[in-house]
Amino acid sequence: MKLTKIEKLQGEISVPGDKSISHRAVMFGSLAKGTTHISNFLAGADCLATIDCFRKMGIEIEQEGTDVTVYGKGLHGLEKPEEILDVGNSGTTTRLISGILAGQDFEVVLSGDASLNQRPMKRIMTPLKMMGAEIDSVNGNDCAPLRINGKKLKAIHYDSPVASAQVKSCVLLAGLYADGKTSVTEPALSRNHTELMLRAFGVDVESHDKTAEITPPKEMNATDIIVPGDISSAAYFIAAGLITPNSCIRLKNVGLNPTRDGLLRVCRQMGADIQMENVRDNGGEPAADLIVRTSRLKGTVVEGDLIPTLIDEIPVIALLAAFAEGETVIRDAQELRVKESDRIALTVDHLIKMGADAQGTEDGMIIRGGKPLHGAEIHCAYDHRIAMTFSIAGINAEGETVIDDAECVDVSYPTFYEQLNSLHES
Repeated sequence: MKLTKIEKLQGEISVPGDKSISHRAVMFGSLAKGTTHISNFLAGADCLATIDCFRKMGIEIEQEGTDVTVYGKGLHGLEKPEEILDVGNSGTTTRLISGILAGQDFEVVLSGDASLNQRPMKRIMTPLKMMGAEIDSVNGNDCAPLRINGKKLKAIHYDSPVASAQVKSCVLLAGLYADGKTSVTEPALSRNHTELMLRAFGVDVESHDKTAEITPPKEMNATDIIVPGDISSAAYFIAAGLITPNSCIRLKNVGLNPTRDGLLRVCRQMGADIQMENVRDNGGEPAADLIVRTSRLKGTVVEGDLIPTLIDEIPVIALLAAFAEGETVIRDAQELRVKESDRIALTVDHLIKMGADAQGTEDGMIIRGGKPLHGAEIHCAYDHRIAMTFSIAGINAEGETVIDDAECVDVSYPTFYEQLNSLHES
């Protein structure tokens, strides 16, 4: 994908459905009794991998674009798949489905692409083994492929060393099959989509401060899910609207869950002009339209409890920092080193390549804003968030920017370039 500097962005778009919520809607609908209708589903590669896994376990799922119907068979309705479950590039699929599979009465192997099979899985294997699960890394390196032999599970309280919605969700989902109440305490509160949606499916889940507790239900009841727009996808257009001159963009139906809206809090700290309209709520998930205008930004500090609420948005926050006055410091984000790529290293390296003043640290980065960017060739290591971040950099840089392997955006945002063009041309 080749990009050059543009004069302004104007118009309105609807960002795709939230990836985290789309994954969970399919999983929980499969485990519920009855029919679950999902609207505004994200039909990206990751979420389609989740559909594929549950189809292989005997669940009938119809998908027509962004509308999905799941014919659930109840908590004990999954069947042993006849082949390996292919999770593609999806860490969410891998970690959440492992919790579900740990409590089944069959053995299964989970495997993904080369990138997924390098990501750390010990973080879920440890608590699952505490519950009595039989889960092993096939290659003995604490990564996928994972072999899971379902067992009767025992309830535990788990003190998670990381604030991770995937780890928390894995333990809570295993807790559906445990012999009593299972709870997880985190060092900081991670996104809570699992807790909210399980309640919508009729499960007793309680949350207190940084602890979530689940009581195993007799059954889960099907419900209809309207998926709000994904704030992690909106992030690229929020950034584009703020740093591209003479711009005004409306982003419709963006999910504003308080465990996910850290990006907006950072933007406000930086002096961003972002307004909300049509605020609404669906099953505990708030959403609104965002109106984003070109703004003069100033540097800030991003750290601590804020990090889990914006972990996927840090590359794009780093880009905003390059256009802000003064210094921005990001810390406590070591989790980024084990995402689809080492996102700290890639973000810093590419910012420097485009002329920014940036340096990486063990747990984040320091960016001194205000230096004009110039085009560069961006190798994004097949990481969709790096590709989209540096596409927005490219339309605000002198000369030509080339994004190699740009097709990797299909993982979460298949219409990204189409929508970017529509705002540029309107």
